Amino acid sequence: MSASVASSRPPTAVITRKGVDRVRAGHPWIYRSDVSDLQADRGAVVDVRDGRGALLGRALSSTESQITLRMLTRDTTPIDGTFWRSRLASAIAVRERLHLDGTAMRLVHGEADLLPSLIVDRYADVLVVQTLSQGTDTHRDLIIELLVELLQPRGVLLRNDPKVRTLEGLPQEVVLAYGEVPEQVEVREGPITYLVDPWHGQKTGLFLDQSENHAAAATYARGRALDAFSYHGGFALRMAPHVDHVLALDASADAVAAITANASRHGFGNLEAREDNVFDALRELERAEERFDTIVLDPPAFAKHKGAVPKAVSGYKDINLRALRLLNPGGHLITCTCSAHVDEGMFGGIVLSAATDAQVSVVVVEKRMQARDHPVLLSVPETYYLKCFVLRRAA
Repeated sequence: MSASVASSRPPTAVITRKGVDRVRAGHPWIYRSDVSDLQADRGAVVDVRDGRGALLGRALSSTESQITLRMLTRDTTPIDGTFWRSRLASAIAVRERLHLDGTAMRLVHGEADLLPSLIVDRYADVLVVQTLSQGTDTHRDLIIELLVELLQPRGVLLRNDPKVRTLEGLPQEVVLAYGEVPEQVEVREGPITYLVDPWHGQKTGLFLDQSENHAAAATYARGRALDAFSYHGGFALRMAPHVDHVLALDASADAVAAITANASRHGFGNLEAREDNVFDALRELERAEERFDTIVLDPPAFAKHKGAVPKAVSGYKDINLRALRLLNPGGHLITCTCSAHVDEGMFGGIVLSAATDAQVSVVVVEKRMQARDHPVLLSVPETYYLKCFVLRRAA
């Protein structure tokens, strides 16, 4: 294992009272406006102190992001190779205890695994890593070395192309960091197998956070089904064995081709994938007086920042209103939002408003969230981003 990245005493960051309150409340992010003094290199580990000099813990620093500090500890633990190995091993052990039914999963979920701005996903024998801040990017060689030691993967790919890296003054890039990573990797989620493109696919290849919701949807699916914003067909493919017919809608031609190919390889002749703007398609289905017994709405995040919330609320209400009008009495609507800025209460209010306008009564059968390999840290509300309601239209 590599020697300590920070063998000498770290530089110091001094934070305001507001910043101190955030640390004590367990939130790892300290914003630039709450840092009164910082003299550190890009991505350095710093001692975090209050205005009287009391040590609050140690953090990764950033010279450009509005999130200037990301807390790693609330004590004097050295941030060295032993620290990184321990945190990574702990996160991996958590996933092993979950006994997830599949070969694709998230091994490190950033803040919720006490490793802020670090993502590690496993696709069979390949790892895909994202270092999304100056701090984790500075330590990325050590992180990759430790992951290879702990997991012996075939290859490690750095998918450092998210736009958020530009806020850190970091390049958007995709880099082979270790071994070999093919253009396609076969993975399994329950009874379904997928061919994943870790180099170019959405996020790190798949949306892994819906895996357990895919399985749950299959238990409610019956009759005629609709999967809107289907992407790789996770919901549609899991529902297909349980329904008469399922229509999967997505605006991406590549996604539709992938769904069609997966349906064919699994022998699902009752799955139809169609390239379409989902907003337009829902209106057209309503005008045609189409009806479904099971509907899934899994749109992309409509509110990626707080300023986008009003427009997002309008978008979520529109698609839920259309879906409820298309849903047969007694049928189920599985409706989701992955917008962190739209909390559970707000989302429930949107669905209620849609049901009121649609003049239908709905019952909440189940509330779900992201899969267990994407844990939520209670002190960091941003980690609870995926909300999923299973609703039944009252007969």
